[in-house]
Amino acid sequence: MFTGRLYGRTVISVSGMHAPPRRYTGQGALSNPPGRFDAQQVSAVDDGWYMEEQPDSVATTIEPERARSVISTNDSPDVPFEQSINPYRGCAHACSYCYARPSHAYMGLSPGLDFETRLFYKQDAARRLEEELARPGYACKPITLGANTDPYQPVERRMGVTRSILEVLARTRHPVTVVTKSALVLRDLDLLSDMARARLASVAVSVTTLDEELKRRMEPRAAAPQARLRVLRELKAAGVPAGVLVAPVIPALTDHELEDILTAAAAAGARWAGYVLLRLPYELKDLFTEWLTEHYPQRAAHVMSLIRDMRGGRENDPRFGARMRGTGPYALLLRSRFQLACRRLDLGSGGRDALNTQDFRPPGPAAGQLRLEL
Repeated sequence: MFTGRLYGRTVISVSGMHAPPRRYTGQGALSNPPGRFDAQQVSAVDDGWYMEEQPDSVATTIEPERARSVISTNDSPDVPFEQSINPYRGCAHACSYCYARPSHAYMGLSPGLDFETRLFYKQDAARRLEEELARPGYACKPITLGANTDPYQPVERRMGVTRSILEVLARTRHPVTVVTKSALVLRDLDLLSDMARARLASVAVSVTTLDEELKRRMEPRAAAPQARLRVLRELKAAGVPAGVLVAPVIPALTDHELEDILTAAAAAGARWAGYVLLRLPYELKDLFTEWLTEHYPQRAAHVMSLIRDMRGGRENDPRFGARMRGTGPYALLLRSRFQLACRRLDLGSGGRDALNTQDFRPPGPAAGQLRLEL
């Protein structure tokens, strides 16, 4: 074992346990690199003595997280909402491209396999939400569920955190937009359809590809493409306004499907559409490149070259106004294709259906104190 210092980190090289990146059953990431805040970094070194046997799968764990608040706010001009709630940290859908992966570093965990297998749920989310909605100064604005990780990822079937949040919002007549790629959202049609009749709910369904094999490699635990289109059809039948998010668009991998996805979604009942160019912040740059090289080695260099062309020569451009759409000729071509397809399909691209904020009824005060009515 060797210990040294590199860029302020303690680097520990452990011999006799060399484990190169590999595919794990049901996982998107191929490795578990340290987060950017870790003080120590362990690197495996092959010393020729033996190759440590690696498991074929990684077990998933879920732990409670106590949150002081559940509503997050943002003032970004790139996103169409000001308030959001994320019932979970980490996501078992294991999408290789997920921009939320680096957030696991704040938990002292890896954005790689840890993000997919070490999950956290906000066990008291409904109670915290009631407390925040009851505050005297609270101003009702639509809340988005699923801005960071999917609120209907597989563990929701057992934990029911998203369901409990929706119940509070329905009871207080608070508007909500759900963003998901899971068919599990149909479980809550009873709540969503009632809220939709009062213009209090809408759903955005994310569709990245219609290719089953590509989906299996890229989003191993997410719903199949046809299942997501079925979600759109059933939402329409239930009277819940819904749209499609082609997100992310990956150049030279999924971008050729843009028009096909929009056409299929419109036929299934989508009212509006949006798209987001692939983002690769922080550790995600290396994780996605690793995945791309493993699964599509012949086109990996081309994909990354196009990404850099649309990101000012870098893998990621965090600037407002550029991070979601990119810049340069290729990005402009994508934007034009999207706009033309939406016009042809009569898909609104300017935003979601307006939600009702006028009928909000706050719950009782957070401290249990009666309101003073004059």
